[in-house]
Amino acid sequence: MNREELKVAKPIKLVEFLLDNHFSYNEVLKMLRKKDVRVNGVKVGGDVMLSAGDAVCVYFKEKKKLYDIIYDGETCAVVYKYPSIETEELAKLLNMIAVHRLDRNTEGLVVFARTVEAQERLENAFKKHLVNKFYLAEVVGYFDVDKLYTAYLVKDAKRSLVKIFDKCVSGSKKIETKMTTLKASKESSLLKVQIIGGKTHQIRAHLAHLGHAIVGDGKYGRREDYQKFKAKHQMLFAYKLEFQKIGLEELDGKTFIVLPSFAKEMGLKLD
Repeated sequence: MNREELKVAKPIKLVEFLLDNHFSYNEVLKMLRKKDVRVNGVKVGGDVMLSAGDAVCVYFKEKKKLYDIIYDGETCAVVYKYPSIETEELAKLLNMIAVHRLDRNTEGLVVFARTVEAQERLENAFKKHLVNKFYLAEVVGYFDVDKLYTAYLVKDAKRSLVKIFDKCVSGSKKIETKMTTLKASKESSLLKVQIIGGKTHQIRAHLAHLGHAIVGDGKYGRREDYQKFKAKHQMLFAYKLEFQKIGLEELDGKTFIVLPSFAKEMGLKLD
């Protein structure tokens, strides 16, 4: 039996909290039924309200894989992060510096620096859009598209979420998201997504705003869809990083592609 301790940052219902921490809806129900969840040391079997500072301890059977090293260089590394760990937690585990981030529940490629100099060069490259980032996303419903969408994002730090607007509003930042459909059906569609720059929850919130939330997204998706698809985590994968001339010789001009297991099973071949 594996054990994971989680700290609550804000008032939230227990089920939503566990969904936000990589557990699927079915897993949550099973753990609550078996009382494998403890809040401040007390076993619970229902969707209780949590307060900031509460300690949640979860017991589960499956051993969760945290990462794979894709490229191990002198000044930096490219790592494939699984949806079981925060980027900052992984940075501490690897004893490296994260130069960009993925949400805990998002799987995919992340770049880490070994030195402060490498960190500065890489962060500057991301800021200047010298690194192209590509994602795979399975979304709810039929969505046949090949378009660059422009919108405006407002971050609500207190609620840990963002809102998307079609027009510029006070406090908003412009975002650009390129979406191309790879496969579409009535139930769900698979998209290739490229973000220009990249803001907090940009892809998740933008797709939800368009009426096609990511499958398994407990924050921006609908609860009924969560129950319907029974995804173990949100179906968003950072599968490709493409480096231009960024001033870091070992990464200049290199491209890294790692397809998630489901994409390999489908026979997807993406460049």
